[in-house]
Amino acid sequence: MRNVERQVKDQQARGRAARRGTSPSNRSLERGLEILRVFRPGASYRGNNEIAERTGLPRSTVSRLTQTLVACRFLHYDPVARAYRLGAPVLSLAEAYLVESEVLPVAVPLMKLLADKFQVNVGLAVADGDELVYLHAIRRSLGGVPRHVTTGHRVPVELTAIGHAYLATLNGENLDRVLKLVRPRHKSRWRVIEAEVHKSIRQVGRVGYCNVEWLPGMKTVAIAVELLFCAPYLVNLSVKSDQCDDNRMRNELAPELLRLATKLREAFSGASPDV
Repeated sequence: MRNVERQVKDQQARGRAARRGTSPSNRSLERGLEILRVFRPGASYRGNNEIAERTGLPRSTVSRLTQTLVACRFLHYDPVARAYRLGAPVLSLAEAYLVESEVLPVAVPLMKLLADKFQVNVGLAVADGDELVYLHAIRRSLGGVPRHVTTGHRVPVELTAIGHAYLATLNGENLDRVLKLVRPRHKSRWRVIEAEVHKSIRQVGRVGYCNVEWLPGMKTVAIAVELLFCAPYLVNLSVKSDQCDDNRMRNELAPELLRLATKLREAFSGASPDV
């Protein structure tokens, strides 16, 4: 749990320090990283104004840092679109992360077996502040849902089953920090969302998983897997609502997800700190 608490503190400081006016480290570096975070699948082009709006940084600061990122080739400026997109070096970093992961070669075959056997979607993610980043996703139950989760896809922690599973791993102080970050996004709906978060946390405490229906037509269940020496890995399973009633989710699919988590823990029970 100490690793989880340290991860959350680091993530909060890294992503929001510039907005608070304080910083435990190099402010220019963390602001540059915050700029890179606004680029994601489906939002590949960003102009300075939009970057400033999404990061909360002054436009003059954004302009200076985007020029630096272009000079370092981490961003490319498109004069036609009058916007920036990620440069090739970012791809090499992502590839290095995926290739060097010791968890993915173990987790992905288990996920594929589960997805193929029950014709469900299975995803693996890690937390990044107030969002989760998918490391891998296998889709077997697409239906008419207009969303295609891929590696690098981000989802909010406060609305998703996989996010609630992560929040259930945090102690009270760190949980409050994350919820404070996401609260301004919802305003009048916050009380309902906060109640759902705490309902999920209680459910994890009782049965080891939580289920949240945040996309119409889909049922989702999720768990957190705290592997030795690692921050939590989050695994979810989703299926079309017309293919899964509550009894099937509770008696068949959720137990299968729990078994997958057990196999992952067993695989790394004697692993080194480099996992």
